[in-house]
Amino acid sequence: MIDADLAEGKNDGRVHTRFPPEPNGYLHIGHAKAICISFGLAEEYGGLTNLRFDDTNPTKEDVEYVDAIREDIKWLGYKPTGGEFFTSDYFDQLYNYSLKLIDDGKAYVDDQTSEQIASQKGTPTEPGTHSPFRERSPQENRELFEKMKAGECDEGSRVLRAKIDMANPNMHMRDPIMYRIMFATHHRTGDKWCIYPMYDFAHGQSDSIEGITHSLCSLEFEVHRPLYDWYIENLDIFPSRQTEFARLNLNYTVMSKRKLLRLVEDGVVDGWDDPRMPTISGLRRRGYTPESIREFISRVGVAKRENIIDVGLLEWALRDDLNRVAPRVMAVINPIKLVITNYPEGQIEWLPSVNNPEDPESGTREIPFSKELWMEADDFKIEANRKWFRLAPGKTVRLKSAYIIEYENHICDENGNVTEVHVKYFENSKSGSDTSGIKAKGTLHWVERNHAIDAEVRQYDRLFADEAPDGHKDKDFTEFLNPNSLEILSNCKLEPSLADAQQGTTYQFTRLGYFTPDSKNSREGALVFNRAVTLRDGWKG
Repeated sequence: MIDADLAEGKNDGRVHTRFPPEPNGYLHIGHAKAICISFGLAEEYGGLTNLRFDDTNPTKEDVEYVDAIREDIKWLGYKPTGGEFFTSDYFDQLYNYSLKLIDDGKAYVDDQTSEQIASQKGTPTEPGTHSPFRERSPQENRELFEKMKAGECDEGSRVLRAKIDMANPNMHMRDPIMYRIMFATHHRTGDKWCIYPMYDFAHGQSDSIEGITHSLCSLEFEVHRPLYDWYIENLDIFPSRQTEFARLNLNYTVMSKRKLLRLVEDGVVDGWDDPRMPTISGLRRRGYTPESIREFISRVGVAKRENIIDVGLLEWALRDDLNRVAPRVMAVINPIKLVITNYPEGQIEWLPSVNNPEDPESGTREIPFSKELWMEADDFKIEANRKWFRLAPGKTVRLKSAYIIEYENHICDENGNVTEVHVKYFENSKSGSDTSGIKAKGTLHWVERNHAIDAEVRQYDRLFADEAPDGHKDKDFTEFLNPNSLEILSNCKLEPSLADAQQGTTYQFTRLGYFTPDSKNSREGALVFNRAVTLRDGWKG
């Protein structure tokens, strides 16, 4: 479409898009698609993109949401090259546009209640009926509208409607409401206004005022396009063009702002940025990277047909990015003691370990090694078959970046749980200079006991256990919450380099998954790490 417009010389060869979020909630992964399309296409064609906050409903809007939206767009790697605006910037101009339509006999003030107006709308196959106030004169409509603006009418007592066609097969063209009375303080204009434009009236005119050439929006607005065009044509203003694309739908997820708000207000999640939420801030806190989200959106592509994307594709995009860039570190999240009986008492070695084998330039770091280590409880079995390549009686394994060890014995508590494993090491088997000739089939991660850092690890999973939690007419979506969506592990042991773990950096915990410091709860001396994603897709549903 853009190529065709440029070939025809439309808009003087300009490409100017906009992203118009409502500041009534946090942006989610569906908005990320809209951001990547609107900002990305303009960027690709050397054009501009405006950020415009659609602040036409003061009862649901908040400066908190405005700030969060700005942060999300910046984090994704975009900036409003065409400027930042608010629909409220145009309230005076939109009011004057309304007066023009009134004077032209194309808008009227209706004194009916919202219920009465709805009852007259008709059905998709049956025409609606005219309002008894439809034939008021332009002069009377202007006077009444000015009274509405002056605060002389009660809230809900009157609306301004466009005068189009009550028999139009498109229900949106049946004399739609343009303005309603709301005595609410606006976060930018204060109490200057007590009438506020509807989205359908403000949308196209705001695009026109800003000279938007390509107004890109999701598919549900396709039926609104005739009304978008009608306002522009009848006001004789710059003809912005609306084009629709399929919105992003993910399985195991809800995308409705209203339902996400309910999860927040009911305390099901830890705020809009809970790492289980599909919000951009939640994904960021969980450990997602902007590159992974942009790659995911690119893979999904732009289509006209609605479909549901497997959330596994989003997780794949994250793994693919983190595999290249995430520093490798060692952590033990379910620790038991590992004692090397023949290692010198009191000796500490500092062994080199590769930071990321996918990135040779990332170099190495040194990690401490001694007689006493921590190992994963799951890496030891008292009884194991031939296919078990971790530690067990009669088994030999390599400790990553260190030595080969061989089982000697173990200690259990009064309940039969293994608390300590004793092994011997082969001094000539050090990684990088191994001359032992021993072939160890398994490799284990570990953390040196005396230098280990304590931390809490939060293992997040999908918030819902059903593919379509809001797709059941007879059940509430909250009935499908996954009871295992969060597992909190305390007393985890991390290698000492993670004492300086950077907020916003996601690390690969060797053999465990990808983890990042929690931006809300982690602090010096009380580290909290969130699991971003497992190393492999192990979802069982």
